[in-house]
Amino acid sequence: MDWVTGIVPGGKKNFNPFLVIVDRYSKSVRCLQCHKEDTTMDKALLLWNNIISTCGVPKIIISDRDPNFIPEFWTNLYDCHNHNFDPPS
Repeated sequence: MDWVTGIVPGGKKNFNPFLVIVDRYSKSVRCLQCHKEDTTMDKALLLWNNIISTCGVPKIIISDRDPNFIPEFWTNLYDCHNHNFDPPS
């Protein structure tokens, strides 16, 4: 899971960055469009509504621990489902 940024905005809604998610088991790739102005809660809801609600919660998530992901993104993601987030150190 990682963000792809620096792309020229396109389409009717001017999407810019997108979140790429790869399922290692099925080898499927999902690209979720978002806007540069989206808050971390918007991005957490994007992941929740498009991946977790349809495929379930993954057992393992691999991320490069980008500052965009830790801690606010994951905290917001867990807040979507009323769970506490205790990040590993």
